[in-house]
Amino acid sequence: MTKIEKIVLSYSGGLDTSIILKWLQETYGCEVVTFTADLGQGEELEPARAKAEMSGVKDIRIVDLREEFVRDFVFPMLRANALYEGQYVLGTSIARPLIARHLVGIAQEVGADAVAHGATGKGNDQIRFELAVNALDPSIKVIAPWRQWNIRSRLQLLEYAEKHRIPVPSDKRGEAPFSIDANLLHTSTEGKSLENPAEVAPDHVYQRTVDPVDAPDTPEIITVGFERGDPVSVNGKAMTPAALLTELNGLGGRHGVGRLDLVENRFIGMKSRGIYETPGGTILLAAHRGIESITLDRAAAHLKDEIMPRYAELIYNGFWFAPEREMLQALIDHSQAFVSGEVTLRLYKGSASVISRASPCSLYSADLVTFEESTIAFDHHDAEGFIRLNGLRLRSWAARNGR
Repeated sequence: MTKIEKIVLSYSGGLDTSIILKWLQETYGCEVVTFTADLGQGEELEPARAKAEMSGVKDIRIVDLREEFVRDFVFPMLRANALYEGQYVLGTSIARPLIARHLVGIAQEVGADAVAHGATGKGNDQIRFELAVNALDPSIKVIAPWRQWNIRSRLQLLEYAEKHRIPVPSDKRGEAPFSIDANLLHTSTEGKSLENPAEVAPDHVYQRTVDPVDAPDTPEIITVGFERGDPVSVNGKAMTPAALLTELNGLGGRHGVGRLDLVENRFIGMKSRGIYETPGGTILLAAHRGIESITLDRAAAHLKDEIMPRYAELIYNGFWFAPEREMLQALIDHSQAFVSGEVTLRLYKGSASVISRASPCSLYSADLVTFEESTIAFDHHDAEGFIRLNGLRLRSWAARNGR
């Protein structure tokens, strides 16, 4: 085994990473620095500091990344209207490159040889973490305990914790009902009863959204303001990126917006069923498409739609820092120069529907499109030549086929 002098661990303070921390200390006999990212997961993070201190960690990093997460990762992704397999808003996927960037930055700062994560060998996150580290600093070794140790079950985790006197809360000793990942953009729930896609997900899976059936019977009207493709205000009030997403999460959650029950194709090669809740992100996707509908040229809008699945797949598969994603981002960002204005939406019983949109950069002309008399010169006879030229190949094709 290569001698490792110092490791930076992505550390939540939960059962898995608490055990990983001890395992790293025992296995490598070196200093471990813990890094805990506050991505708006809604949990108290100071207990993680106490647990790390109990394990003898001297260098404990707890960093508030909420604004950076939304500004530098979520918003650029939303400019592309990115959806993996047409539905998933990529809430877990987009958080991993940010965590990896800070892991690498701390490792460079403290002179660590390696970084470590708690992702399992069956999931996508191990790929996302490690591809990001490869792109940012290939000299840093990545340690993935779930691929190295002999622990294969939750019972063995608890036995290891007991042997090494690692505190386990009473509510963590029983069988874990689900695996949950949360951040400011979404909540993802997988495992246990959800592993059978034929079973209806139980109501208690949902944490951020009310059941649309139980949502208010009165719609709520909201307005989202955009500048150059990014949301900047809600109901006329300017907000920071994280504050804006937090506000929309509350509004959307109250009306049951953003629920998704999805069977997706993992990059590693298996299908997985997950329950996602993305209230604010779902509102923003609808609003962004609304403002683009009047500010983007037709060909530009269609080109964006063509590259979107590829862009979303790159994020899902862990290639945020790859050159092709950066190239696509440059194209997407260039398209947003005039995507500014306001979109009004109706939130009602699980839906976020655009009901109006306005922009000082609008390409929409009511005078041109009207069925009434127009002041803009438009010769209807021009359409005849347009149709004949577009029909030329169809007439040739029909003649050959004897029609």
